[in-house]
Amino acid sequence: MPSKSQPQPAHRPPSPPWDVRRLPSAEGKTFLITGGNAGIGYFVAEQLAGTGATVVLGSRDHTKAVAAEGCIRSRVPGARVRHILLDLADLSSLETAVDTLGVGSLDAVVHNAGVALDDPPRRVTKDGHELMFGTNHLGHVALTRWLAPLLAAAPAARVVTVGSFAAKSERLDLADLQSAGGDYRPKRTYGRSKLAQLYFGLDLDRRLRAAGSPVRSLVAHPGGALDSLTPSRPPVHVRTAGARLRGLPAGLLVQGKDAGAWPVVRAVLDPCAAGGGLWGPRAFGLHGEPRSEPVWDHLKDTAVAERLWEVSCELIGAEPGLGFG
Repeated sequence: MPSKSQPQPAHRPPSPPWDVRRLPSAEGKTFLITGGNAGIGYFVAEQLAGTGATVVLGSRDHTKAVAAEGCIRSRVPGARVRHILLDLADLSSLETAVDTLGVGSLDAVVHNAGVALDDPPRRVTKDGHELMFGTNHLGHVALTRWLAPLLAAAPAARVVTVGSFAAKSERLDLADLQSAGGDYRPKRTYGRSKLAQLYFGLDLDRRLRAAGSPVRSLVAHPGGALDSLTPSRPPVHVRTAGARLRGLPAGLLVQGKDAGAWPVVRAVLDPCAAGGGLWGPRAFGLHGEPRSEPVWDHLKDTAVAERLWEVSCELIGAEPGLGFG
């Protein structure tokens, strides 16, 4: 007897190759970028503005935000860009800041803003939290809480958390998340604050899935991104000829902040980018075109992620669901 034919899976055409210079349209969408007035955040904003989306810069400095807006408009004709005052080091101000967005839904937030200290002494936020952990991590956790209704109101919103390659060699000390011990090392504390952000972004996606939410959470890192390799965007960033020449040898291994923005932008826009994914530069995680990369082994430790989540929610005074369910 002839066997019955089995139904064949529907053919799915391959997704087109990603082109960092020809991004898909995001007309009608609204994106919020924290720290969008400088560094990686500025270039994320500039590139997203070129898609036709409305881009909102979250900044604690009105003057710098206005300068960044003008710079983007000068490079992206017709750019829809504005800013809100946003201070992640002041948790009590975030609800009001979100209210000033003036939108009914939000298609993506990029958790990019950060503080990096080079030298002691240890400093704290207005709420008494260590400055880098409190701003880079806790501030974004609290912001997510207030943005939850706007993200849930969008058809397929994304939370994109920007970590750092420096976090790859760090490990969290769950007994001293805020570096209150006597051995305060700012660079280590910075790396751990960015690691906490990555844990948060991945754990958020697991919790969103469990709650049946359509919102997706992804994480990204810029690899090695230097000012000396970053093109000028006066007055936001001015690169001198001398700095450019001094940075050329490093260009074999790392890149400028314009290219450092590429993994973040792809995590926001690529329709094939799945929740819980990690995006970074293609070559050794340091430079090149953006690609999905395996989640680092220590970020797979869900026990650490769960404990960090519990402590973080306690510190910001939020329910564990953060408003998503």
